[in-house]
Amino acid sequence: MKSYNSFEVEQQQVMEAAKLLNLDRPTVDLLLWPQREFKFTLPIRMDNGEVKIFHGYRIQHNFARGPAKGGIRFHPDETVDTIRALAGWMTWKTAVVDLPLGGGKGGIICDPKNMSDRELESLSRSYIRAVAQYVGIDKDIPAPDVYTNPQTMAWMMDEYETLMQRHQPGVLTDKPMQIGGTEGRRDATARGGVITVREACKILGVDPKGRYAIQGFGNAGQRAALLHQELLGGGKLIAACDSRGGVYSEGGLSPKELVTHKLKTGSVVGFPGANPIPRDSVLDLNVEVLYPAALENAINETNASKIKAKIVCELANGPTTPEADVILYNNGVHVIPDILASAGGVTVSYFEMVQDSYSYFWEEEIVHQRLDRKLTKAYHTVQEAVKEKKVHPRLAAMVVGVARVAEACKLRGWV
Repeated sequence: MKSYNSFEVEQQQVMEAAKLLNLDRPTVDLLLWPQREFKFTLPIRMDNGEVKIFHGYRIQHNFARGPAKGGIRFHPDETVDTIRALAGWMTWKTAVVDLPLGGGKGGIICDPKNMSDRELESLSRSYIRAVAQYVGIDKDIPAPDVYTNPQTMAWMMDEYETLMQRHQPGVLTDKPMQIGGTEGRRDATARGGVITVREACKILGVDPKGRYAIQGFGNAGQRAALLHQELLGGGKLIAACDSRGGVYSEGGLSPKELVTHKLKTGSVVGFPGANPIPRDSVLDLNVEVLYPAALENAINETNASKIKAKIVCELANGPTTPEADVILYNNGVHVIPDILASAGGVTVSYFEMVQDSYSYFWEEEIVHQRLDRKLTKAYHTVQEAVKEKKVHPRLAAMVVGVARVAEACKLRGWV
């Protein structure tokens, strides 16, 4: 399979959208690159007494529509180009769902699986000390991403408030509820994706109570398994996989029992009553809905023609390669692209920022209702672009996002 540089893919998507929008060259050049990039060297004293040097990044892609917004990853294979790409996709994601935010992303090259809680806390606090002057509720608002979580955000928020000597919980989102988090954040990414599937089923005439499969059974995949049945009134989960393998049952898998098994054992493998299958075979099953919720480039030119799902809802970042997009579109597979399908997380993070700003918190039902309205409207806006431009949904979503950001740049007089 062809290897991909994520940043080059993101830039190519911008150029394709810009061509359809007839944007001038200075505007395109501005949108192709992050507005700010920061690199930090972080010395941390480990539990064994040795000092280890870590490298961290914060990349702020665009501020035209508002302060930057995006997660912080702890990952051993993190690269600056991956963070650049993700920062750009956050710009387009926040624009597609029409939030008053820009895009950013951060990361530290580390292996959190081999670090103690004390070491992770030290690393989290060190990162915030390095980035503090560049983040804030009116500058850049980080959140968790791969191998970070609400506890990580709690450490970081505490360090920021200690440095600034004032209470400012909105500087980070997806925090524990006891210190400024919001109802409805834990399942927001999956909920947003299932909402877009519901709308797609209406347009395409697909039975929402049909068969579905999930590739990747982490947080988003587990919650999608449960919410698909809750929000769509039924459905039969016939297969799921994680990094260790997959399971399949023609008669259907119980989402609740499968989630319990995963949390207990660490994998879907060995789920009672299910047949073991290779993890990659989950992608080409005959289902109404497929949720790719794991790795980048999982659907590519080597397997895209085998996809039988009527709807592919991308809960992962970048699970479909550019070549695969064209194959799926030509084969009549309806892809709900990641910058739309997984935008529920950043939408509820924005709600958290709003609630933190005036110290009044909404009931979970209100969060769900407002998320539903945002994602439903965004889905149909992208579909209008699909029809108008006669392009596949990812390019249509990019057209919507790029047009909104470009307009903001021009109104500000930047280009």
